[in-house]
Amino acid sequence: MTSILDNIAGPSDLKGLSDPDLSQLADELRTEVIEAVATTGGHLGSSLGVVELTVALHAVFDTPRDKLIWDVGHQCYPHKVLTGRRAQMKTLRQEGGISGFTKRTESDFDPFGAAHSSTSISAALGFTVARDMGQPTGDAVAIIGDGSISAGMAYEAMNNAGAEGRRMFVILNDNEMSIAPPVGAMSQYMSRLADTPLGAALPGPLRDHARRARELVTGRTTSSGTMFEELGFEYVGPINGHDMDQLLAVLRSVRTRATGPVLIHCCTVKGKGYAPAENSADKYHGVSKFDVSSGAQAKSGSNAPSYTSVFGHALTRIAARDSKIVGITAAMPSGTGMDIFADAFPRRVFDVGIAEQHGVTFAAGLAAGGLKPFCAIYSTFLQRGYDQIVHDVALQNLPVRFAIDRAGLVGADGATHAGAFDVGYLSALPNMTVMAASDEAELVHMVATAVAHDAGPIAFRYPRGTGTGAAVPDLGEVLEIGKGRVVREGADVAILSFGAHLSESLKSADMMAAQGVTATVADARFAKPLDHALIRQLVKHHKALITIEQGSQGGFGAMVLHYMAGEGLLDGDIAVRTMTLPDRFIDQAAPDAMYADAGLTATDIAATAIQAVKTRARV
Repeated sequence: MTSILDNIAGPSDLKGLSDPDLSQLADELRTEVIEAVATTGGHLGSSLGVVELTVALHAVFDTPRDKLIWDVGHQCYPHKVLTGRRAQMKTLRQEGGISGFTKRTESDFDPFGAAHSSTSISAALGFTVARDMGQPTGDAVAIIGDGSISAGMAYEAMNNAGAEGRRMFVILNDNEMSIAPPVGAMSQYMSRLADTPLGAALPGPLRDHARRARELVTGRTTSSGTMFEELGFEYVGPINGHDMDQLLAVLRSVRTRATGPVLIHCCTVKGKGYAPAENSADKYHGVSKFDVSSGAQAKSGSNAPSYTSVFGHALTRIAARDSKIVGITAAMPSGTGMDIFADAFPRRVFDVGIAEQHGVTFAAGLAAGGLKPFCAIYSTFLQRGYDQIVHDVALQNLPVRFAIDRAGLVGADGATHAGAFDVGYLSALPNMTVMAASDEAELVHMVATAVAHDAGPIAFRYPRGTGTGAAVPDLGEVLEIGKGRVVREGADVAILSFGAHLSESLKSADMMAAQGVTATVADARFAKPLDHALIRQLVKHHKALITIEQGSQGGFGAMVLHYMAGEGLLDGDIAVRTMTLPDRFIDQAAPDAMYADAGLTATDIAATAIQAVKTRARV
């Protein structure tokens, strides 16, 4: 029964509702989100935690003239339902459907795109200055979680906003969770702020903020809001983010009287209103399709292990033999497989929070101190620590090991989470070694190779999802640096594959064989250093050379072309083609569909190779 929600076409329809009706709308909206995500999968827990807050914000502020900027954006599902996209929720994160994050091209109610954390306050300040310089926009409201506010960029923005002194609003959505429980002194500080007369009135799990704070900081006291006030913000809170009356009263008050920057500390429960998500918030942060009554999530149809779990188990096994191995994760222990390592060696894993810059330089310090750090970060998030990779790791030639998960196209999370650029930006760096695993066994070998490599920094990349079903050894072999392997012999065309597209390359060889064209297929293993001898061999014995990778232009293929040009290997009779992701961002779909969109299927490889052979035959 959604008697109120059925009559909501957009946020303007909330203006005529009574406060009790807004509370009922929140209840209906929560049910709507649960049922929608059960059908499509997606980010459930974060969205359920902000249902009341979303209703209150749209009821009080004048959107889209006023700008709601959701940090990360994975909590935006209630916002999407209320802003005219209810009927499209069945397409959430599907090919051709609506995004799982805020997206400017999707709606005027999404003023700023998101998916990476800690950007909202900076963007809100930008909108605020634009307003004050005469642009037709209203108030800016940044909604940021306690996990996201642990990142340095959020404090850079607050420092700037406080100095500017302009009217803007920051909602601190404090649920004590980012994906896994947040870590660090800032998390503890936020908990202490809840230990106030108002905080003492918070119910259940919200009141536990204060209890845990007292256990952590016995004997220490702080004035509520002191740090935020010192940054130039008026601090309000903490308030109960599930109490509609309290939310409406506070938001109406600050909107009426604010003259400068205001931070509202709003305590919520991740997964609120759905017992499985409340009881296991990290497991219900991002979910596959699930049964609403039981909470049981759909399982993958493959029996092969995920690359993430292969990495976690491989590192754990080899770490049992080498006490210098330590792990680093940036708030993603389960997403990177570091939880597996942590179960075995809890004192050797460090979760730095959403702080990739710090995490990379922390790893550099560990390496300089004589340890063997494995910094496990998604490709898309490693971008956030690039200056530290250049300046603190590569320049000093420190042996940090980068385990780069989610390489290539990742499916439903779309362009914002694609691991497209790491090969190019890492291969450009002196001292860096760059590998890519073609299957699960190769990943285990690369873990072993990284452990043994003390000559400088080394990175290895691997995709999201399950592997090929290759037999996984208990311990890997240490690979010779800069040496690839030939996995299939042919005479007409050579396919030099870097990474997990080796299986597609082998399929393409079968397709070509059916047309009378034989192909050599090689696994490059390394983008830097390249296997020069292998490249020269392939050039010498074939009419065409095709490079294939799950990355952008300027990556592996560019490295091969650069070498060949310098050696005069492009001056001869061979036709060379590089196959990469196209020069555009690819929208969400199943990974196979995304690679088809990119022109990187086995059929595409075969067609490119046959065309290259025919071109050379005409010369």
